[in-house]
Amino acid sequence: MTVTRRLISPRRWTPAPDDPGRSPVTDRFSIARRLASGGHGPEDVIFDRQGRVLAGLGDGSVIRLDLASGARTVLGNTGGRPLGLQLSGDGSVLVCDHDRGLLRMWADGSVDVLVDTVAGAPLTFASNVVESQDGTIWFTVSTRRWDLEHHLGDIVEHSCTGMLVRRDPDNTVTVLCDSLKFANGLVLAPDESCLLVAETAGYRVSRYWLTGPKADTVEPFAENLAGTPDNMSLGSDGLVWVAIAAPRNALLDKLLPLPGFLRILLWNLPEAVRPKPTPVAWVMAFDLSGRLVHNLRTDEVDYGFVTSVAEHRGTVVAGSLHEDDIVVLTPTSANR
Repeated sequence: MTVTRRLISPRRWTPAPDDPGRSPVTDRFSIARRLASGGHGPEDVIFDRQGRVLAGLGDGSVIRLDLASGARTVLGNTGGRPLGLQLSGDGSVLVCDHDRGLLRMWADGSVDVLVDTVAGAPLTFASNVVESQDGTIWFTVSTRRWDLEHHLGDIVEHSCTGMLVRRDPDNTVTVLCDSLKFANGLVLAPDESCLLVAETAGYRVSRYWLTGPKADTVEPFAENLAGTPDNMSLGSDGLVWVAIAAPRNALLDKLLPLPGFLRILLWNLPEAVRPKPTPVAWVMAFDLSGRLVHNLRTDEVDYGFVTSVAEHRGTVVAGSLHEDDIVVLTPTSANR
């Protein structure tokens, strides 16, 4: 099921001024290899325990690629549109499926639906997922008003209807936050003390505390980013790798604090002349304190709108909602 609304109901927000010089580029986004996914739109990429890459494609398939041989295996098909992936402790793969909700895919390709309703409403646009040692699952819902095809409508509208949701081992489902700015990537800290949540439309990554004196509160992790954060992953290097899908749009930043009818006019322009994301290939990496370690960017490669990045033993791979291939970044860029 998808939710498509052509009309927007703009909410005002005043973003902090963009200061690209605040986060200097540490190196170029350089492609060492391209790996054919066998389909289109590897929106999220993750590594399995053997260092192979998993991704979900637009045709519903979840694939595995062996980086050494290039061998491609189809693990199964969700029957929807798989987005965020996470290996589960039992060997299955947790899948956030845009159309069907939170799923579990088993080794034989069969699929179980874990969550398809939240707070009495059908679950659509489940985005990313993590799991704790005891089987607790957290996942994000990007927006309750828009579907994947028209997700830019949510960015223009600034609906703030993204959610962070918990599924307990007894199948209880609880909404922890319901006003996130296009909730997207999700990382669980190694000590399980907190979650890191990418808020694409807020240009930030937020920290949701799970334990300690700040439990159940949210605080900034990385704010006022120069681009829109998408999927995230925790690397074997201990860094939080963040895909930056596009730079901030200067026109949208100017319109967000102004009366909403201006964004309504913008949204009602023919699609061909609406502002579009600037083509760029871009990923960042932060340590767990929020300090920027890597900022890899270029607009000179034939690859763009990077929606996912993952690191495993010095190898960094990236995927894109709009591309066919998964790319391997050069080792020098990843480890300088």
